[in-house]
Amino acid sequence: MGEVEPGPAGPLEPPEPPEAPASRRPGGIRVLKRTMKRNGSRHCLNRRSRFGSRERDWLREDVKRGCVYLYGADTATATAVSASSAASSSSDLHLVLCTVDTPTSEICAGEGRERLYLQLHGDLVRRLEPTERPLQIVYDYLSGLGFDDPVRIQEEAANPDLGCMLRFYGEKPCQMDHLDRILLSGIYNVRKGKTQLHKWAERLVVLCGTCLIVSSVKDCQTGKMHILPLVGGKVEEVKRRQYCLAFSSAGAQAQTYHVSFETLAEYQRWQRQSSKVVSQRISTVDLSCHSLEEVPEHLFYSQDITYLNLRHNFMQLERPGGLDTFYKFSQLKGLNLSHNKLGSFPVLLCEISTLTELNLSCNGFHDLPSQIGNLLNLQTLCLDGNFLTTLPEELGNLQQLSSLGISFNNFSQIPKVYEKLTMLDKVVMAGNQLEVLNLGVLNCMSHVKHVDLRMNHLKTMVIENLEGNKYITHMDLRDNRLTDLDLSSLCNLEQLHCERNQLRELTLSGFSLRTLYASSNRLTAVNVYPVPSLLTSLELSRNLLECVPDWACEAKKIEILDVSYNLLTEIPMRILSSLSLRKLMVGHNHVQNLPALVEHIPLEVLDIQHNLLTRLPDTLFSKALNLRYLNASANSLESLPSACTGEESLSALQLLYLTNNLLTDQCVPVLVGHPHLRILHLANNQLQTFPASKLNKLEQLEELNLSGNKLKTIPTTIANCKRLHTLVAHSNHISIFPEILQLPQIQFVDLSCNDLTEILIPEALPATLQDLDLTGNTNLVLEHKTLDTFSHITTLKIDQKPLPTTDSTVTSTFWSHGLAEMAGQRNKLCVSALAVDNFAEGVGAVYGMFDGDRNEELPRLLQCTMADVLLEEVQQSTNDTVFMAHTFLVSHRKLGMAGQKLGSSALLCYIRPDTADPTSSFSLTVANVGTCQAVLCRSGKPVPLSKVFSLEQDPEEAQRVKDQKAIITEDNKVNGVTCCTRLLGCTYLYPWILPRPHISSTPLTIQDELLILGNKALWEHLSYTEAVNAVCHVQDPLAAAKKLCTLAQSYGCQDNVGAMVVYLNVGEEGCTCEMNGLTLPGPVGFASTAVIKDPPKPTTPSSSSGVASEFSSEMSTSEVSSEVGSTASDEHNTVGLDAGLLSRPERRCSLHPTPTSGVFQRQPSCATFSSNQSDNGLDSDDDQPVEGVMTNGSKVEVEVDIHCCRGRQLENSPTLRGNSPTPCLEERARGLAFGIRRQNSVNSGILLPVSKDKMELQKSPSTSCLYGKKLSNGSIVPLEDSLNLIEVATEAPRKKTGYFAAPAQLEPEDQFVVPRDLEEEVKEQMKHHQESRPEPEPSEEGRTELAEEFDTAL
Repeated sequence: MGEVEPGPAGPLEPPEPPEAPASRRPGGIRVLKRTMKRNGSRHCLNRRSRFGSRERDWLREDVKRGCVYLYGADTATATAVSASSAASSSSDLHLVLCTVDTPTSEICAGEGRERLYLQLHGDLVRRLEPTERPLQIVYDYLSGLGFDDPVRIQEEAANPDLGCMLRFYGEKPCQMDHLDRILLSGIYNVRKGKTQLHKWAERLVVLCGTCLIVSSVKDCQTGKMHILPLVGGKVEEVKRRQYCLAFSSAGAQAQTYHVSFETLAEYQRWQRQSSKVVSQRISTVDLSCHSLEEVPEHLFYSQDITYLNLRHNFMQLERPGGLDTFYKFSQLKGLNLSHNKLGSFPVLLCEISTLTELNLSCNGFHDLPSQIGNLLNLQTLCLDGNFLTTLPEELGNLQQLSSLGISFNNFSQIPKVYEKLTMLDKVVMAGNQLEVLNLGVLNCMSHVKHVDLRMNHLKTMVIENLEGNKYITHMDLRDNRLTDLDLSSLCNLEQLHCERNQLRELTLSGFSLRTLYASSNRLTAVNVYPVPSLLTSLELSRNLLECVPDWACEAKKIEILDVSYNLLTEIPMRILSSLSLRKLMVGHNHVQNLPALVEHIPLEVLDIQHNLLTRLPDTLFSKALNLRYLNASANSLESLPSACTGEESLSALQLLYLTNNLLTDQCVPVLVGHPHLRILHLANNQLQTFPASKLNKLEQLEELNLSGNKLKTIPTTIANCKRLHTLVAHSNHISIFPEILQLPQIQFVDLSCNDLTEILIPEALPATLQDLDLTGNTNLVLEHKTLDTFSHITTLKIDQKPLPTTDSTVTSTFWSHGLAEMAGQRNKLCVSALAVDNFAEGVGAVYGMFDGDRNEELPRLLQCTMADVLLEEVQQSTNDTVFMAHTFLVSHRKLGMAGQKLGSSALLCYIRPDTADPTSSFSLTVANVGTCQAVLCRSGKPVPLSKVFSLEQDPEEAQRVKDQKAIITEDNKVNGVTCCTRLLGCTYLYPWILPRPHISSTPLTIQDELLILGNKALWEHLSYTEAVNAVCHVQDPLAAAKKLCTLAQSYGCQDNVGAMVVYLNVGEEGCTCEMNGLTLPGPVGFASTAVIKDPPKPTTPSSSSGVASEFSSEMSTSEVSSEVGSTASDEHNTVGLDAGLLSRPERRCSLHPTPTSGVFQRQPSCATFSSNQSDNGLDSDDDQPVEGVMTNGSKVEVEVDIHCCRGRQLENSPTLRGNSPTPCLEERARGLAFGIRRQNSVNSGILLPVSKDKMELQKSPSTSCLYGKKLSNGSIVPLEDSLNLIEVATEAPRKKTGYFAAPAQLEPEDQFVVPRDLEEEVKEQMKHHQESRPEPEPSEEGRTELAEEFDTAL
């Protein structure tokens, strides 16, 4: 529930009893209010107090009750008033409790206001009608976003953060710059004329529209007014007088007025606005997006106005400055009233006979009046985005009408009035409801040349007669449902768009055909007769063609041919040898070879990627001398043809992509024949070396990609490539850092996943270096000096040595991830990713991908906040659909003002233990909006988990947007902004753009190998199958993610690309609690004895010492560092435990959670004792030698089960003081394992067992040890027996995590060492002590059930 702060006004009146809702006020339920104030900056609430109990009880009684936040006008007014003074307003914000049935009039009466205003998305402000219900408006808005639960809607409505999307005002707010654009006025000293004959006088001065109005102060309404037209005039500064401007009109008899202002701010405001007016050539007034209900009356004095823009307002009819008074503009020619929610056509506009252009789109019209035929001078009429089904016959009187827009209405057929409008040459009816394409109707319109019927419901085509149409030249039929199309009767057709239909066959006339776009269909045959001699561009990609049409081979002027993503097996010789072809796209087919070239061809661009080529024509480079771009990636090329036929190469090749082939070192010398090469991609081949002499000759090289090969070094001659700005060489075996830091233009370097050990850097790095990626080099150690040198780099990526985390040993067994992001050819990276391997106390994981398209702000915000929102929602609901949907909707709200104009695609994947399916250990829930997608690899096959919310790929979403009357531009973007229909952010595009996600859940099985997350750019260039096959055999997830991004770039991606690969291991083999077939314990408890043969391998080295550390507890990293005085064991070597010496329980994983039956559970803990006061790990006052143990360092490593250290005789234990809980000491100790680990000896893996007969756990609330001395760093050492390190552990403060404080270590290399000659003696002595210890008999009466469950990590 939202939080509010009571203001200085009177206390909140108690809510009325439900049984008497109308006892005080005749309107129904009583309105409750509370004054609120903001603290600090604007738009922020001080949330130090919450709803009172009375309000909460009243709200909980009925979900139809809620609250409305009522803001003051000053909260949105951008003035010069400081934030502190604005925050001091006592009537800043009110909380009004009401119901969904409470009308605006009742709230106004309770607040003492005349009216209320509603602001959407921080933009337009409209006045609420008295009968409108504010709380119902809020509830409807939240339901439209995607909230379903009435209780949750009630909670969200009470959240103050909703004000960034929906806000109510008691007074109309308006920003000062908007007011200046509407009208400027004031009383100033004015002097008429350029000379000083006239005296200064105080006058009322108004700047409105295109005129300056000067009138008497007393008789400003009835007296004489001086009107000065400013269009084409001048505004000059008067230097002899401070803050004075001279306004002059245009023309030979120009008049001048001098106006003296009092302050600099006023002077600048008037100068800024008047300068815009005088700079115009045409008298235009732009008052768009001002939330106007009427225009100012002073605007009517500007009789020279010819164009008036009132788009995005709330214009009314019957007002002094309303639409019914616009006939006063005697010279008005253009009027824009789009997006004003008029509802009905303003009939009085038909009396403005001078109008030539009228825009009334998106106003909710259902019909047009017959009076529209009076606008005889009208030339352009725009009625898009309404609900029109017919046009009046009187519209045919507009014989000068040359442009009529009726797109995105509800027409089911082409209106017959088009036959009378002979000046119209276009039928623009996109986004209507036409189901039949009737060519007979078009034949009756000889004046129509262009027909736009995209995004209709066209299924069939009807030809009433055999007469051909000689007039239509352009036709757009995109995004319909046509299966067969025969337009052979359109003999003059020049251009046809029919993409994204379901066409199987297409027949056209080729007499005039120039361009044909028919991609994304099911075409098996395209018939054009006669041969199109004028055809220049042919696009037939993403169809089912098995061969290139013969008529296309005979086209003499064809320049562009795109037949990619088909079923072609060969490329005709006539196509490749065409003397007009400039661009040939045949990628993603089944072509096995290209024909040999005999003659020179003018081909400039050749894309043959994703075919079955094993070689290229030998004469390709010698005959195609104009070839600039060649992409032959994803083939089986083993060699390249030579480019030199003589002594000097004539190759003009600049971009060469050869990624994912079988090329070896032998192809490198051929590259020298392309001296103009700028971009070279040789990733994922079989290169082992790159000769230095060959690289030396590629002086024009700007981008080089050698990743995924077997290179050990990059030649030193790369320093000669002075223009190189990008080097990508990840996933090789490079051990020596290349000499690239001397290059003057180097910007991006990716050397991740190699074998680098050190970096030799120059004294000064190039200033252009922006991105350096060194991750995945496990042996690389960077000194502080090197890091300081790299500090100026914008993005430096290195491996962070992991600190001891709470659940790393568990969760890393089940999943691990790798992330790659590449900016491409853009200046900024607008893709962010989220990766939390240990989520929700280590029992799950969260991964996300966010793509802002052109903005980087929103992806960063979502990256930082979305995991926290998910964690909150998971705690409120166990239904995956509910908490995932709420996570997206709440994140959408939390974007605040940043999300008003910006938007971002979002993808979130949540892995958690599966409680619903007993056969599965984990379940995967995926939610997304926009174009980011997730694909699961199951048994080597891709399983898509996401849905692409775009107009082109989701017809249902496209229909929803059309039904809500959005304008979809020709480039398939909603209102020209985005192609996505669901995003986080972009709140100003509501209800067209929604944040409600697509959600899918699937149980994870042993067949699930990996999960791939990618943004739009990745999946546009890689299919699901190819992406899965590319990474399924890569061991490192980071290298896998890098490979996907590299492939996308080599396949033609020039945009931001991001990929995340999550490796899954959720089968029984990933269990960390079962070692070598040990039987799982039953629900009663653990077995008394267990032998661990193969303990877990060491984890990644820690950042402090470089030696592996392994922690597992419920504490966070920060808690470990603050609570524990030293690190954990710096090594985790193989440990052999005798079952007779120690009854050791098994470590439990998320697959087999710990039983919760109340049985005491024990887990051994590792800790390291060290001290900065002594060289043997103890206090210097207690420094005594240990028998049989030599000391040469400051660290002792102990493995001890803290929880089994119990006093044997409770009657001998001292009574604990204070209010501390009594520890559970009833259980007797069965034994301890104490290991002294040798690091500098041959037998460094030996763990020596040590026993102790008696130990007593003594604890004090103040010092944590009654009989011990507390060191300065928090460790505790007993006074009596300081050498017994086991007792040090038992005397430590009892925590559920099992950790205790110990001195900080100084030198990790120094440790206790057992000399070789004493090893056997020490072993034998410890074994003798262990055997001689009497085994205590467990006492039933002394054994009690433990109330507290301990879960100490290993």
